[in-house]
Amino acid sequence: MSAARVFVARLVGCSVFDPAGDKVGKARDVVVVYRNNDSPRVVGLVVEVPGKRRVFLGIGRVTSVGSGQIITTGVINLRRFEQRGGEVRVVAEMLGRKVSLRDRSGEATIEDVAIEETEPGEWEVSQLFCRRPKTTPSPFGKGQSVFVRWSDVIEKTVVGESQSATQLIASYSDLLPADLANAMLDLPGQRMLEVAEELPDDRLADVLEEMPENDQVDILNQLDDSRAADVLDQMQPDDAADLIAQFSVERGEALLELMEPEEADDVRFLLSYAPDTAGGLMTTEPIIVSADTTVAEGLALIRRHELAPALGAAICVTLPPYEPPTGRFLGMVHFQRMLRYPPNERLGTLIDQTHEPVMGHTSAAEVARILASYNLVSVPVVDENRRLVGVVTIDDVLDFLLPDDWRSTDNESSSSQQFTDTSTATIPVKIRRTGNGTR
Repeated sequence: MSAARVFVARLVGCSVFDPAGDKVGKARDVVVVYRNNDSPRVVGLVVEVPGKRRVFLGIGRVTSVGSGQIITTGVINLRRFEQRGGEVRVVAEMLGRKVSLRDRSGEATIEDVAIEETEPGEWEVSQLFCRRPKTTPSPFGKGQSVFVRWSDVIEKTVVGESQSATQLIASYSDLLPADLANAMLDLPGQRMLEVAEELPDDRLADVLEEMPENDQVDILNQLDDSRAADVLDQMQPDDAADLIAQFSVERGEALLELMEPEEADDVRFLLSYAPDTAGGLMTTEPIIVSADTTVAEGLALIRRHELAPALGAAICVTLPPYEPPTGRFLGMVHFQRMLRYPPNERLGTLIDQTHEPVMGHTSAAEVARILASYNLVSVPVVDENRRLVGVVTIDDVLDFLLPDDWRSTDNESSSSQQFTDTSTATIPVKIRRTGNGTR
């Protein structure tokens, strides 16, 4: 191997290549097993391959680690990774764990783990990068760092004491919400809840929106009502409504009472519609402007970083007021049309007159037909007085039409001979189903 020792935190996110130089995936964790008094032995890596599937790569099939990349033999078992008894994931379970130093100098927290090659194809934990508690009450600075060998520490397992998830969250900081959701669902149940508790409200809200509803409910049930309400405040109203609908009436109403009044009103409004209608699928936070708004102002609104792409594809033009339910709905202006006109052009002159809005009681199937027939990414929803009440976007329709377990990759065909990665050409991957070393 090209590197005799490597720290796991630096390994996470490294690209994994086959011998031909084609990208196979990214390293997400290192799997070890404990061995009596000896250092834990590395058994393999958790690798995320295209399709967001996490698979196991035996350490014996890694030929080189170094320069921000991992080279393999090219043989990948595409079965979804399942943690076995006795296995420990370094990033997910070991980082943040407290240890006592055998020299009786106190305790420390594991912040990183170094693994070292002892012989070809054999790796073990060699060093721990730990940090002692701060000795002063000052909020600034950190405790003293120390490098120790595995034999120099004793792991602390205090009943009822939660393992810190700070280091794990730091290692996941570059993940998109959907990827972080998948990573959290791969964690042991208690560890997943610890990570959820440590995440900021807005980050947790984004992650919950990418999880199956039963997992959303499980996590929110572990949070106190005040924190759960704060997270719901950060979610899109339609996603928050879908989630609250999973609780009992009493629990749902208690959460709504703790939410910000404006957010709670939006959620209550959405809950008044059946879930299989346009009103049940829509979001109440589209971009709404007056007819006098200029192209320059409209483009500035859709450039906002926090705006979902589907909502930024078009702007709704109405009479005042400009909060749902608005004044009379005039129409939509698509961003591509705005790009064809000078900055001072009024959006009222650019309204698309070819597509009609739908009513709140319109079926989800009909909304899907309209989106597909006219190649749209969103469709406005109005009430009987033609006041705009929301917008249904294509991602909400897909979420409704796909099976409940669509986020799981377990039902993907593992017989495919190729993956397509957005950053490379089509990647041939050899598939191994049987034989020595399969999981």
